[in-house]
Amino acid sequence: MGRMMVVLWAVLAVAVAGLAYVRLAPSNPARWHRPPDVNSNKTFKSGVKRRLPAGPEGLVRLDAIVQATPRTRVLAGSLDDGMITYVTRSRVMGFPDYTTVQKVNGTLELHARSRFGRSDLGVNRARVEGWLGRLQAR
Repeated sequence: MGRMMVVLWAVLAVAVAGLAYVRLAPSNPARWHRPPDVNSNKTFKSGVKRRLPAGPEGLVRLDAIVQATPRTRVLAGSLDDGMITYVTRSRVMGFPDYTTVQKVNGTLELHARSRFGRSDLGVNRARVEGWLGRLQAR
């Protein structure tokens, strides 16, 4: 029984350390804040790329929508730069997802992707489509 408790505690310690890493690992802007380079709409296992006409105020309007999203903050960039990368964390585990939005002429290019895992279970696609739906409704 004693050996089993040691193994259980070791497994628990590894799990807690893994969760702490996910929540506390720094987000390097040099790695995540890069132009989306979207040629067409694409969906991946761990993210999406979207391109849409948005007019002169498209980035400003989308930024307001994104910033109102719970657990979302700006990692790098600004409206003045014409490119912003946001970090959105999942509610329970705190997994970070990165979304870069760039205004190219009158078009918005978005690249949303997860940092950990092979699949995001469609979370980035649902989030981006929700944002774009609100943008087009305005």
